[in-house]
Amino acid sequence: MKKLPALLFTLAASFLPLQAAQAAEDVLIVYDASGSMWGQIDGVNKIITAREVLAELVQGWPQDTNLGLVAYGHRSAGDCKDIETLITPQPVDREQFIATVNAINPKGKTPIADSLLHAAEVLKYRDNNATVVLISDGLESCHGDPCAVAAELEQKGMDFTAHVVGFDLDDAGNQALACIADNTGGIFVPAGNAAELKDALQQVQAKVVQKEAAPEPEAEPEPEPEPAAPEYDIEISAPEQVTTGAPFKMAWTDTIATNDYYTIVPAGTEEGKTGSRSLVGDKGEGSLKAPAEPGLYEVRYVLREGMKTLASAPVEVVEAEVGISAPEQVTTGAPFKISWTSTIATNDYYTIVPAGTEEGKTGSRSLVGDKGEGSLKAPAEPGLYEVRYVLREGMKTLASAPVEVVAAEVGISAPDTVRATTAIAIEWTRTIATDDYYTIVPAGTEEGKTGDRSLVGDKGKGTLKAPAEPGLYEVRYVLRQGMKTLASAPVEVVDADATLDSGAGLQAPSQAKPGETITVSWSGGSDARDQRIALALADAADFTWTEAHKIDGNTSQQLTLPDAAGRYEVRYLDVSNTQVLGRAIVEVN
Repeated sequence: MKKLPALLFTLAASFLPLQAAQAAEDVLIVYDASGSMWGQIDGVNKIITAREVLAELVQGWPQDTNLGLVAYGHRSAGDCKDIETLITPQPVDREQFIATVNAINPKGKTPIADSLLHAAEVLKYRDNNATVVLISDGLESCHGDPCAVAAELEQKGMDFTAHVVGFDLDDAGNQALACIADNTGGIFVPAGNAAELKDALQQVQAKVVQKEAAPEPEAEPEPEPEPAAPEYDIEISAPEQVTTGAPFKMAWTDTIATNDYYTIVPAGTEEGKTGSRSLVGDKGEGSLKAPAEPGLYEVRYVLREGMKTLASAPVEVVEAEVGISAPEQVTTGAPFKISWTSTIATNDYYTIVPAGTEEGKTGSRSLVGDKGEGSLKAPAEPGLYEVRYVLREGMKTLASAPVEVVAAEVGISAPDTVRATTAIAIEWTRTIATDDYYTIVPAGTEEGKTGDRSLVGDKGKGTLKAPAEPGLYEVRYVLRQGMKTLASAPVEVVDADATLDSGAGLQAPSQAKPGETITVSWSGGSDARDQRIALALADAADFTWTEAHKIDGNTSQQLTLPDAAGRYEVRYLDVSNTQVLGRAIVEVN
């Protein structure tokens, strides 16, 4: 049997099932430390997920398998040659390996082409069979041509194959990576989250095992009398009828070898062809997933030696019946509920896509799991969409429902003028999604850029820190879905010691000594019954003070400063309407 000499993982090699790792003599993990690994899936940074799952995998790594580690993009933000072997393939030192992985911090670019070349050379691909599993969350960013490199490696190598999983990519990104697999005889599988990544790698594993099963060419032996073929008495049983894409149970009466397998194929399929399959192991029963297309099939017990079918049973696969429902209208970027009438397989998924999108394309999506309802986020752009229940087996849409996405209407407000580095009180009229955020940026900043920011959460107000540099700015309510600005308000940031006036005409000395009595004056105010001149620490709440005096028709007031040095503020307060009509800073030193 041909052994798998190495596996290449970028991003999250830790998701590969242990069986595949055990099939390898040496395993080389190429770890993606490009800057995009700080991105989040389900609120968790991808680098954190990769570290945790890789640590769990390494704890159970078999002692008879050597393990190595290569990282790229971990030392420099702009160096396309930043590819380093951190651990050469060797018996696993678990503590050392985990510590090495945890010390890696994403910084740099994504040199996929050079990583393929690096891995191939480590594997001595010209002299050995080399199978590569590439999982990437981004595209080539170093002007390499991964498709051309893959074709060259396949041509020059003894037996070079690359299976590829596109992790958290859009449709265009998935298509850009699929050529690596196409050019080397591998498979390409998209994955949108951790659970889908595990499932994708199971599909890749099946291909790797299938390749292992192909017998190696051997020198033709001298003719000998052929021994009588052994007779096997095995029966296999399965349901007479199953639903497309659904898992179903089967059983067999005897196990010849634990690496024999069971499979489901169209009725009459020639010997040696396989569909969905699994090893028999040391059990007498197992499960498979029904194909996506209805029709007559058969399950088979296949002897690994010679790939000979020892037993079969007929199965009719019938069309699955599923209904899905969703609101007729939702707001851009807002979460909304959907439900479906039945679950075919727990790793099926539901998604939202533009109306009429071709089969197999996805937008925001999630696994159906063992529930009959879930939620999605509406896209950032208004238009006509549809939610779909998609059968994982064959990526086939079983049900859909129309949804109109309409533009969200949000208002945001902030003070007209604020001092540099001080807190700005922000309010908004409506929350679309709790993970939307508000931010302050220089006026006219391009879409998607942020300054100081915070999540909107479940409140309608919050605070931001004003920039240190005076100038014209704007606060924005940003929709997380698509990073789209829904509302903005202008804010002028002035010097940290500037007097702020909203109708009071307040005047006060900018400096004084501890305990000194100063005179402040004003020329305006309001018609409110309760107006006061107050003295407070500059960062104290607006309507707290160390000293306060009612106006009572006066236009000036003496204030005695505290003995403690510090930064104080004189305020003209409209207490009746809880408004601050004037502010002036006094430095006491």
